[in-house]
Amino acid sequence: MTEQDKPIADLHRRFAVDLFNLTWDLLDKPERTPEQDDTMIHAAHASRYHWGEVGTPLEFARGEWQISRVYAVLRYPESALYHAQRCLDLCRANGIGDFDLAFAYEALARAYAIAGDDARSGEYIELAMKAAAEIAKPEDREYLEGELMTVVECADSCTI
Repeated sequence: MTEQDKPIADLHRRFAVDLFNLTWDLLDKPERTPEQDDTMIHAAHASRYHWGEVGTPLEFARGEWQISRVYAVLRYPESALYHAQRCLDLCRANGIGDFDLAFAYEALARAYAIAGDDARSGEYIELAMKAAAEIAKPEDREYLEGELMTVVECADSCTI
């Protein structure tokens, strides 16, 4: 990267982080307007785009995970599955494990749950639980396990 490219890279990084956080803020809202749902979709994709310009495979995978979560919450199973699979593919291709690999499986479990495929959802819950055993920080493991408990509820009404 040249000295001239640094300000642009800094902007990409700032936009990536700010848009990721905006997406979380919208996911955390108990009720959203249709316009806020649209903003949430666009912000998640925009964050991933900006990480694609300056990030690493870790940020790419986390961006794909977040996009999948947005689509799961909004009950768009095909899009949720696509981005969850992208997250898992990025983890596998780049040796990303621990928390991120477990959450890639969680994303697939959640996406299959809203798609109505309980068998596939269950398979990915099992994979996530196996991956959870490899998570270094106990608090991260507990967080994942709590999130997996909400996957079962996704078949009727998926929330974060």
